[in-house]
Amino acid sequence: MQIDIRRHFSLIDSKAVEAGRRHEVPIVHVMCGLVVANPYAGRYVEDLGEMIEASEPLGRLMGSMLVAAMGPLPVEGYGKAGVVGLGGELEHANALLTTTFANPVRDAIGGALAWIPSFTKRTVPGASIDVPMAHRDALYVRSHYDGMSITLPPETPDADEVVLLFCGTSRGRLNARVGGLAAEGISERNGLR
Repeated sequence: MQIDIRRHFSLIDSKAVEAGRRHEVPIVHVMCGLVVANPYAGRYVEDLGEMIEASEPLGRLMGSMLVAAMGPLPVEGYGKAGVVGLGGELEHANALLTTTFANPVRDAIGGALAWIPSFTKRTVPGASIDVPMAHRDALYVRSHYDGMSITLPPETPDADEVVLLFCGTSRGRLNARVGGLAAEGISERNGLR
């Protein structure tokens, strides 16, 4: 199976001021999206293995888009999401966002150990979605608990589409100060601490 890509986009947001405090190193958030045809829209299919397998090239493309959008900056935090048109099921977005999709993104950013925060929803065109993010190598790094929001275009997703989103951030939040494990203190290399 080959998943048809109907549209792709990237959003870059660079921010240097938070609560009136200017930072020499801004935080850059990047969101990349793929709008794809849902081959299972309108019908129930028991085995989603073919769809999962077909997500691998989508992950490679998403990884290259993320790296290009971030430019020379590292991707320190990340998250993913899926929006399913009304002709599909949440399970379709989840099938396209498994590790088969995510590992090529991890490879593109130079490897990553942590579980990728994720959210999916089934909705009408023009909906909004929040994409949660955390540190790429350790979930307990509180400074990287973050997110991005997007309102999709009024015609997206069609009933037979799935929108795949992947977000990255170049650093922890500006003014982060709630304690916990610091990014510099990651030691166990187990995706948690």
